[in-house]
Amino acid sequence: MISTPVSVVTGFLGSGKTTLIGRILRTPGYARTAVIVNEFGEIGLDHDLIAKSDETLVSLTTGCLCCAVRGDLVETLLDLRSRRDAGIIAYDRVLIETSGLADPAPILHALMTDPGVTATHRIDSVVTVADAVHGLTTLDRHTEARRQAALADRLVLSKTDLAGDAPELRARLAAMNPGAGIVLVADVTPDTLFTPADPATRALRLTLVPDRHPDRHTAQHTDNIQTFVLQRDTPMPALALTLLLQALTEHCGARLLRVKGLIDIEEMPGQPAVIHGVQHVFSAPEFLDQWPSDDRTTRIVFIAQGIPRHFPARLLAAIEEEVRDEMAGL
Repeated sequence: MISTPVSVVTGFLGSGKTTLIGRILRTPGYARTAVIVNEFGEIGLDHDLIAKSDETLVSLTTGCLCCAVRGDLVETLLDLRSRRDAGIIAYDRVLIETSGLADPAPILHALMTDPGVTATHRIDSVVTVADAVHGLTTLDRHTEARRQAALADRLVLSKTDLAGDAPELRARLAAMNPGAGIVLVADVTPDTLFTPADPATRALRLTLVPDRHPDRHTAQHTDNIQTFVLQRDTPMPALALTLLLQALTEHCGARLLRVKGLIDIEEMPGQPAVIHGVQHVFSAPEFLDQWPSDDRTTRIVFIAQGIPRHFPARLLAAIEEEVRDEMAGL
């Protein structure tokens, strides 16, 4: 039986995993790829943002992939294989995008030890995306980021257009994982990312990974991280969105580990805005030509530390009321 290659793409919140996968899927030769997306949150958005929507794109949103849904991952891989064998779907390889808070070690253990998976699949490579803007701070603060870097077969440095070549981050990553090699996201090709790694080397990394828990199957996570969603059925003025992002940056800053959303804007009906934010930095909103699915509601997902769940919604309500009062007075 021919084994299906499986690659794991990991990296901390906002590092650019979804963007990288979307780029890979547009590469000739990688169209026949099954993608399993795991998101840490009450709702999932990445499956809408990858720009690939068919029966080979599976979204797992029942929890962190390295914890509650590790069993779901195994079941999903075997179900995909069964449907492919039956001629229902077609794919040549599998990409797993973990949540930004995933500890890769238990995921790899599941892929390496489950009899059903090992009989039909093989791990090609573990790719970790590191953010040149926030990478050093993230490594200092978060156990998950250190473990993601330590277990990588390939390290991809993102956002160098904003932060330059990040020599300090490069040195830190090289010290943590000298065998992985570092490539800039602009220079990435699928063949350089997904060349099969040596299984013995990967097994050694699993035994040496930093902050290792005595129970190898137990993931480790930074305390006091929570996720919540701001969801609404009515569009908002563009100015209200701009002021909301400015206020969140000013008042929450480093406690905003990740913000992403699809926004229904009054001035752009049928063309939702996509927003991405990491700590103090928000990218300029991008507008899609159309909604990526039948769900037309505004959804903003927050992953944060120490921010009350109700704060963004109440902040938006106050900002929108002020904006509408100003607009009515013109």
